[in-house]
Amino acid sequence: MKKSGILHPALNRILAETGHTDMLTVCDRGFPVPSGPERLDLALVDDLPTVLDVLGAIDKEFVIDRIIVADEMKEASPERYERLQALYPHIAFASLPHIRFKEICPESRAVIRTGDSAPYANIIIVSG
Repeated sequence: MKKSGILHPALNRILAETGHTDMLTVCDRGFPVPSGPERLDLALVDDLPTVLDVLGAIDKEFVIDRIIVADEMKEASPERYERLQALYPHIAFASLPHIRFKEICPESRAVIRTGDSAPYANIIIVSG
């Protein structure tokens, strides 16, 4: 039995199988999850867990090279974008239009769905 850290067996496996430069998408409850990548649904109820909750757990156990967000997050959820940057100053950030974000999402190793309801809360983690 694990003593601490991520307890979800599927999330542990996904992280262990993810290699250098692989991508993981952590999305909000309404994101259209593509059919290609593995889907891990952690959504329980509104805002539980949030993308920030999942990212916080992953960051403690995983090497993150950069985080990709949609340009629209900066305008639709500026407080979320600022919080991400404040919590992860050691990680590089990139942004691109939401339509492009959705186009590259199928390249992700897995898509982790949360209960987050913040607009454009979605992120792509690029493995270090």
